[in-house]
Amino acid sequence: MYINRFRSWLDRIKIRDRLMAQILCKLIRASCPFARDISLVGHTLHIPPLCKLNPFYDELMALRFRALTFLAENANETPDLC
Repeated sequence: MYINRFRSWLDRIKIRDRLMAQILCKLIRASCPFARDISLVGHTLHIPPLCKLNPFYDELMALRFRALTFLAENANETPDLC
């Protein structure tokens, strides 16, 4: 119930200015920060990324993409600065 409302709210966010787009690019990471390789006693353990378990992952990635697109089209910035 609340999850669907929050998802639709994230989908309705409009990118209107360069500062907002830059902040969103910096806040929403392009890669999952939780994937790790841990070495213990000569063995390497891999912890897979858990971002796909986040119920808002797809909406956040779409929002980041919209911010990058805004920067590329309207602000004449290269998206790799985010």
